[in-house]
Amino acid sequence: MDRVVLEGVYAGYGGPDVLRGVDARIPEGEVTALVGANGSGKSTLLGVLAGTLRPRAGTVTRHGGSRPAFVVQRSAVQDALPVTVRTTVAMGRWAHRGLWRPLTRRDRAVVRECLDRMGVADLADRRLGELSGGQRQRVLVAQGLAQEADLLLLDEPTAGLDRHALEFVRATVDRVRAQGVTVVHATHAPEEASGADHRIVMADGMVAAPGPPGEAARDGGAGVGAGPGHPGGPAVR
Repeated sequence: MDRVVLEGVYAGYGGPDVLRGVDARIPEGEVTALVGANGSGKSTLLGVLAGTLRPRAGTVTRHGGSRPAFVVQRSAVQDALPVTVRTTVAMGRWAHRGLWRPLTRRDRAVVRECLDRMGVADLADRRLGELSGGQRQRVLVAQGLAQEADLLLLDEPTAGLDRHALEFVRATVDRVRAQGVTVVHATHAPEEASGADHRIVMADGMVAAPGPPGEAARDGGAGVGAGPGHPGGPAVR
């Protein structure tokens, strides 16, 4: 069964469409990798899947489930935000509690568990803007986990991370998949799709190739250059 099906989707941000006639399916309970270069439409497609971006044309059919958890790239979060790591992760509970209602005992337990799971519990009282790139990414993933959604959307969660941070993110994806959560993660690097159950290669706002991840390294690398998170690119902690 498919968790989400997109048919003929066109979407953008007020100018020319970024997505141009996208047909795609997201299998339920599996990991789907979105592979493609910068500007290929990966982040826009995630926004459509998350429901934060309304398509101009086409249909998006969602089958059951709760509201998706959308983990943005760490570069999308301002350094100057005066929030602690604990507060950032606790924001993930707003999907259940609302913005102004106090957290329950269970909410606080979920926050602690997610901090522990991503290895950032010792940073709980630090401000988000004080963290390294890798630490911040793990905190954002912890916030996504705190939503306890059955659809987890990750925008370039491993880009530029060192081996330690990579292990946390990859182990987390494996764990939530084992729990029946549907995961979609975007990546520049075709090799990152090797552990996925399904992959969608994006190019110029269109689906260039859907199918088994074993083919991603062959047809998903066109136009993908070295950079943070790629072979030959720098890694950050």
